[in-house]
Amino acid sequence: MNVIEIRNLTKNFGEKQALAGLNMTVPVGSIYGFIGENGSGKSTTEKIICGLIHPTSGQVKLFDRDYKDADVRAEVGVLIESPGCFANLTVWNNLMLQATNLSIKNREDEVRKVLTMVRMEGSAGNKYKNCSLGMKQRIGIAMALLGNPKLLVLDEPINGLDADGMRIMREILTGLSKSGTTVLVSSHILGELEKIATHYGIIRGGKMIVEMTAEQLEKSCPTFVAIQTKDNAKTKAVLSKKYSKVLIDEQDESLRVYDAKTPQEVVEYLYQNNIIVNQLKTDKIGLEEYYINLMSNKEVK
Repeated sequence: MNVIEIRNLTKNFGEKQALAGLNMTVPVGSIYGFIGENGSGKSTTEKIICGLIHPTSGQVKLFDRDYKDADVRAEVGVLIESPGCFANLTVWNNLMLQATNLSIKNREDEVRKVLTMVRMEGSAGNKYKNCSLGMKQRIGIAMALLGNPKLLVLDEPINGLDADGMRIMREILTGLSKSGTTVLVSSHILGELEKIATHYGIIRGGKMIVEMTAEQLEKSCPTFVAIQTKDNAKTKAVLSKKYSKVLIDEQDESLRVYDAKTPQEVVEYLYQNNIIVNQLKTDKIGLEEYYINLMSNKEVK
């Protein structure tokens, strides 16, 4: 079963069209990485899914039912932009207030449970205003988890976090997925998203450009041999006589050979042409490079 099914979704804000016939499918139990540049329609889509704004046209189904169904809405937890917390209240009191708003029974047990899930049980007495950015993001997720939702919608939950904060967030999200919660998460930090996502949706101009699984992304990102020599320009000219795909990496100016059978083959060929290799490794493009190539209409090599 699919948790989210969107067909031909449009949304207009006056004369501006934010969504232009969007189609989207999020399978149950997945961590769905929702990717797109600023203004592409990600937040608009998420707000429609959460019932915060209404579409102009199109169909949105959650758990195979209309997204406006009250019982369906109760299955959705959301963190968009920032958690609505009172600065001078403690973490515990903010969560208890939200649990009261949701009419949750056994509120104290529920709050303890979500604090443990996001590793904040030791900070329950802290005032919200004294919490770090990473702690505030985890508090927001804890609030979204109140009531045990089956779908969690998170808008940029890892932006601005330090390395340890991102690691903790990864572990929280993968743990939720393993426990049966479906997670829709948007982020501009594609390297981090690639570590946890099981599915991807790339949106541009209010339309879905591509949807794929992590396995399909893996197959679309081939390996290459990366080489550094004293004269990369000369080396590229030599390699181009034998190989059809020899490119210069724009970041470190190393050479990439895409159609070599083995790294040893490349080294031996260069040695025969009196070129000494200083650095050699086998690598492959990742989600970020795949996305950049797709957005710039380049061939995804």
